[in-house]
Amino acid sequence: MQSSPKKPQGKHSSAKGKRFDSKENTTNQRRKTSSGKENFSSDKKKATTGREKAPYKKEKTSYNKEKSAEYSPTTRAPYKRNTPKPNATDQSKGIRLNKYIANAGICARREADRYIAAGNVEVNGKPMTELGYRVQPTDVVKFDGKNISAEKKEYILLNKPKGFITTTQDEKGRKTVMDLVAGAAEGNIKPVGRLDRLTTGLLLLTNDGDLMKKLTHPSHGVRKIYHVILDKKLALADFHKIQEGLTLEDGFIQVDDINFVDGAPHNEIGVKIHSGRNRIVRRIFESLGYVVEKLDRVVFAGLTKKDLPRGHWRTLTAQEIINLKNLSL
Repeated sequence: MQSSPKKPQGKHSSAKGKRFDSKENTTNQRRKTSSGKENFSSDKKKATTGREKAPYKKEKTSYNKEKSAEYSPTTRAPYKRNTPKPNATDQSKGIRLNKYIANAGICARREADRYIAAGNVEVNGKPMTELGYRVQPTDVVKFDGKNISAEKKEYILLNKPKGFITTTQDEKGRKTVMDLVAGAAEGNIKPVGRLDRLTTGLLLLTNDGDLMKKLTHPSHGVRKIYHVILDKKLALADFHKIQEGLTLEDGFIQVDDINFVDGAPHNEIGVKIHSGRNRIVRRIFESLGYVVEKLDRVVFAGLTKKDLPRGHWRTLTAQEIINLKNLSL
């Protein structure tokens, strides 16, 4: 008699059965989905967590005034980035010497350090070789024996009207040319030379001490042109006397040039002169018996009144400044 065949046993047979069951279950699940797409996400979450995840609920936190005071901006230490740099320039403590020299237009800061170390700079009459020295407002700084200033150089050209005196201030309270240029410059500008109260025309104001000295010193003799209107016609004989030169109470004086104004009566004269004596043009004509009714300075050191109405001012252009500094007198 033949024995009935034995069922295969072992892990292979059970594994095979599991694979079959798994496949069958998967097929059933696919059939149950109405969209025909596989979607195991919900079942997978349930299988892994065992329960559904509760929705996130934000908890309210109460404001603790006492605790927050510990972190108040008034009590916490400042950030390092807000701490001022130790080398930052503090104007109340002066300005570094190399920057002072650079601001004066001598050279760059790095080059200034070399000049300081070499002893080219004096402060209050003594050589200063300390690179970190800070210049105070009361200090007198010299470079190669000449006074320098860190103030920005400014140049203002004014067409002065009649009735203003040429001074920085007046004890009698009269109107000065400084009233006309108020706000024109940041520095302490001063008039270059003088125009009397009744004289009109060009007046330069600046804080450039070297240029001011150059334009006003008698030995330098800056040339100026005046438009003169007399109370009567200038006689030809007096015209020649002025050409040849006159002796006044303060010495001999001779103009550089004199001419009648083209197309005008002979009481209008153009005078070119380089002397800086007080009221010199008026005194020349007064010495010959004439009264100067109007005196207008139309040219000063090569500068003209073009596009500058009476009572107005303007800053000089860079080229005009160069021309003044290179002016051959």
